[in-house]
Amino acid sequence: MSATDAHQHTCACCAEPHDGPPLSYGSPAPVSWKSRYRLRRDSELTSDQCMIKGKHFYVHGLVEIPVRDSDETFSWGVWVSLSEDNFGRMHDLWEDPAREQEPPYFGWLSTELPVYPESTLLLKTHVRTREVGRRPLIELEPTEHPLAVEQREGITMDRVREFAGLLLRG
Repeated sequence: MSATDAHQHTCACCAEPHDGPPLSYGSPAPVSWKSRYRLRRDSELTSDQCMIKGKHFYVHGLVEIPVRDSDETFSWGVWVSLSEDNFGRMHDLWEDPAREQEPPYFGWLSTELPVYPESTLLLKTHVRTREVGRRPLIELEPTEHPLAVEQREGITMDRVREFAGLLLRG
């Protein structure tokens, strides 16, 4: 990463330059997704939901982390596995404004975030649906895992810059 990268980046969503390091990173698919599944009728991957072999169900959401020394929020775009019943319910309500009233769904984190020394796979989560058009909020159960601690306590802009250094180099 060059010195200018730490002060400016091009946004993957809008393709515009922004000052400072990126405030979000994401994964295009759950860790168990394989490209060969695209050929299967019982498997599908969209930007929001995923089904593998008609047996494994996932939703794409955001782990949001407050940045303590700014007004910003940092986000990890992650995938969470859901039970078939919860996935079906979430899918049925996907475009329904009443979905915000749903209780949280239990799920297992299904994205490996390589910036943490401990695996992030299979951390217990609660998936909270939000208004139509916004990704669900992923809340980790309160453990001592560094990701859960950061979600509870927040991070600094130095930590955001550390993520950029780890994820954007090379």
